[in-house]
Amino acid sequence: MCPTVSPTVRPPETKSTTSPRDRLTKELALFFGLLFVGLVLLPIGIYQVGQSVFGDYGGSGYADFFGTLSRKVRSGDTVACFLVLSPYLGWQTLRLLHLGWRAIGRMTGS
Repeated sequence: MCPTVSPTVRPPETKSTTSPRDRLTKELALFFGLLFVGLVLLPIGIYQVGQSVFGDYGGSGYADFFGTLSRKVRSGDTVACFLVLSPYLGWQTLRLLHLGWRAIGRMTGS
């Protein structure tokens, strides 16, 4: 007689479970990384594009532009804060859109 071989049963695939602390750490790293982009890299790009489109900045170059932006952020100017936080807000918007598309896909059965 031939010995019977039982088929290999795979456990159901589960999402990797991460602790709330790990998720918070990851989200804070994302926030501070994108805040760095908004505080350092984005103003450089805005200044360079402004220079090529509109010409010289009214102040003493990039240092004056960055100083004005920094002063407005520290004083709580909503437009300047939105500008600095825009990389993070844009990323969160993309995440929410992706989540919505997935939810719609589950509802329609696709």
